[in-house]
Amino acid sequence: MSFSAFFRSLLISTCVLLCTTAYATTPYKDTTDPYENYNRHAFNMNQKLDKVVFKPVATAYNTVLPWPAKKGISNFFSNLNMIPTVINDILQGNIHNTASDSWRFLINSTVGILGLVDVASHIDLPAHSEDLGLTLAKWGYKDSRYLVLPIFGPSTLRDTFALPIDYEVTSIYPYIVPTSLRYSLISLNFTSKRAQLLDFEGVIDQASFDPYTFQRNAYLQRRTYLIRQNNEEQVDPYIAEEGNEHPVNMDIN
Repeated sequence: MSFSAFFRSLLISTCVLLCTTAYATTPYKDTTDPYENYNRHAFNMNQKLDKVVFKPVATAYNTVLPWPAKKGISNFFSNLNMIPTVINDILQGNIHNTASDSWRFLINSTVGILGLVDVASHIDLPAHSEDLGLTLAKWGYKDSRYLVLPIFGPSTLRDTFALPIDYEVTSIYPYIVPTSLRYSLISLNFTSKRAQLLDFEGVIDQASFDPYTFQRNAYLQRRTYLIRQNNEEQVDPYIAEEGNEHPVNMDIN
């Protein structure tokens, strides 16, 4: 099954779950989170799946691989992410980041040995991460309701709509053959990201009496920050005149 077919099935199941839980009662009703009943069901399902499958795999990954190998794998996938990032830089009309991220990808893919070594960060080419959801927000679709996807986790309606397009149009994965290699890379990327979160689980447990609310607020605040950052990056910092004020933040609400 292709990713697009899987995602269509996922969207259908999500819609069914939304319909069946829309009128359920919950003591945590939040008017800023209209899909909270469904979201909590999906969140709880993801938590159980993570406990049984994803966390044990990520723990084994952390145990077996030495730190240099894990760092190299993380760098490799971060470099692959530069491809959709550059495309979305272009779609956002951000000339400076388009040039910076293109150079970053070129340098890390060559001197950095396919991105295993992050050479670009040492020459003042910082990593950015852009996606179609942020591009849609840049051009006006800023306010979007929170939505938890099965397996994929926290999202919004806007980001959910953008996800399959990001995969099919801007990412390199659909062009990787054979498919066994493609899905192996996707699984390795997912495992690498999940393993990086293991060190923060204690902090999250101590900081939050309600893990669902903590995850929702953290996700939305992060997306809000990225959207505002994109709105601010209209002036090339290297050619802006000294003393000019930074562009005013644009409210996403």
